[in-house]
Amino acid sequence: MPELPEVEAARALAERWTAGRTIVEVDDADEWVCRPHTPGEIAQAITGKRIASVGRVGKSLWMDLEDGPRLGLHLGMAGRLVGLGGEGLEGATAVGPADGLYFKGIDVLDDDGSRFGSAGEPLTAREREDWSMPVRSGTRSLPGDGAWSRFAIDLDDGGRLILFDKRRLGRVRLDPDLSHLGPDALLISEDEFVARVGRGALPLKARLMDQSTLAGIGNLLCDELLWQAAQPPLRPASDLSEDELRDLHAAMIASTREAIHRGGVHMGDVIPHRKKGEHCPRCGGAMVRATVGGRTTWWCSEEQAWPPA
Repeated sequence: MPELPEVEAARALAERWTAGRTIVEVDDADEWVCRPHTPGEIAQAITGKRIASVGRVGKSLWMDLEDGPRLGLHLGMAGRLVGLGGEGLEGATAVGPADGLYFKGIDVLDDDGSRFGSAGEPLTAREREDWSMPVRSGTRSLPGDGAWSRFAIDLDDGGRLILFDKRRLGRVRLDPDLSHLGPDALLISEDEFVARVGRGALPLKARLMDQSTLAGIGNLLCDELLWQAAQPPLRPASDLSEDELRDLHAAMIASTREAIHRGGVHMGDVIPHRKKGEHCPRCGGAMVRATVGGRTTWWCSEEQAWPPA
């Protein structure tokens, strides 16, 4: 499932592909993904509008349109945003560490002057191989099942942005209500983090994953940042001192930025060790599994034990 780092990659991709361009056509025929809107309703509202910017809070994306409604996008469990450039469009550049971010799954091809990029749900090795196939000039067809294209906007420069979702769990809607979300986990200040997270008897992992407390922390990212901070997932949130909470905030920001740089949270230091028989890559202690806040959770039995030995 795309977590904050993957969604931030999708936001950056969408902004590179669309900001400053005008929407000339919309495919909003998928009634489930575009619910509660009827086919044509989104198209009527946004066609002819210029895209000013692409924003994100937590795992939710939106496009701000000049003199138009906000267009909300959510990748769901397995969605990706795919950008296709128009024929003859020049100036294709690779996206990589030189840009400060590395987006796994993004390919930029300049064969026949076309471009292709994608970001969102991490790809399997087989999918990665398939997605590296060139986009055929003229038809701009995608590898995989074309029926997985759930929503698309065509732009005045000949480009196209597509929500590609094999599980059909993404959402597109006008003026989405995001008032239930807390501050973004990558942007929340240290003081606000201390005030929001360090309260109540909930286990620390459950508090961090409460999207009304702060938005964007998913299951894998939470395990990674708690391991980086050597904090027990089961520890009551209110048990942490102010200094410990400030250190946890720093670990969260560092872990999230590193996940973005590496191309996704699945590339974290402890993530490959979240399985039976594995050991902590830092101290060698056995990895422990349990359910915390309704989610499968792994932690180091030595450094993250609770109560402490």
